[in-house]
This record gives sequence, structure tokens and C-alpha cells, in this order.
Amino acid sequence: MFKEETIKALLRDVPDFPKPGILFKDITPLLAEPGARKMVVNEIAAHFKNLHIDAVAAVEARGFIFGMLIAEALDVPFVPVRKAGKLPYHKLQEEYELEYGKAAIEMHTDALKSGSRVVIHDDLLATGGTAGAAGNLIQKLGGVVAGYSFIINLAFLPGERVLRERFGVQPHYLVRY
Repeated sequence: MFKEETIKALLRDVPDFPKPGILFKDITPLLAEPGARKMVVNEIAAHFKNLHIDAVAAVEARGFIFGMLIAEALDVPFVPVRKAGKLPYHKLQEEYELEYGKAAIEMHTDALKSGSRVVIHDDLLATGGTAGAAGNLIQKLGGVVAGYSFIINLAFLPGERVLRERFGVQPHYLVRY
């Protein structure tokens, strides 16, 4: 049975990382608990199970950890969304704003079939910049953003509203701060 308190107890706050004023939510203690990891994967997979998902795309690096497990649980392909300059084949790039700077992500141009319904997973939703950029890449490749999955939602930041308005889907998350 899913318990938000269990997940919250396994998240570590790291002040002033990656820069002063940012309170980083570290999932490393969660990764050390097999039962909690399974609970996270099972809860997210159950949410998307009946939505006819064709693939799970996840954002480097922490998103990869659970993204692959969720794709496996849903029995669908896994699509890596990587930081700029890391993919070896033909790719598309999307630049975006972070809460503490600018960045770019990429996907291989052959990562999806046109019309694919894709869930985008990352560990944390803040401003929606990274997740929105991943959604833009999915759409540029002819895919459909069928959902967003996060472990953590920093609800005091605009990410949830941004993704809902931009992609027309309510982001799914397990814990809210």
C-alpha cells in the first residue's frame, strides 16, 4: 500500500545545492530501500496502466533510475532524454530555463513512432522547464504527451500549472511540498 509519509521520510534535504538558496531534494536514501523503490514503481505504473502508453521517456540522470523501471513495469520502450552533447546519433535539441540557469536536452530522432503516447518521468517537478522541454521534443517527433510522472512536486513553484496548461495533462506525483 502506498504511503506518502514513507517516501518523504526517505528524501534528504540538501541546502544550497547546486547553488545558494536552493534546497535540493535528494532521492539517494530512497534508492537504498528496495521496498520503497518497489512501492514507487508500482504506484506510478498503476496510475498509467490503463492509459494505453506506448513509451516512457525519462530525463537524465535521476529520471532514468525510475523511468526504466516504470517502462519495464508497463512493458513499453524506454526513451532516454539526455543532456546536450551526450547522444551519439541523429538528435533533436530543446533549450529551456531552470530555476537556477539555462540548459538543453536531446532525444534521438528515431526514438518514437509518430503518434506514440508517451509518459515523461523525472524525479522532481519544480518550474516545469525540463519536463516542458521533454514534452516539446516528444511533440516535435510526432508523439503525444500522454502524461507526466514525478516522485516529488514542489507545489510552491509553477511547474504543475505550466505543464497542465501547456500539454493539457495533470502531472502525476507521489509527494508534494
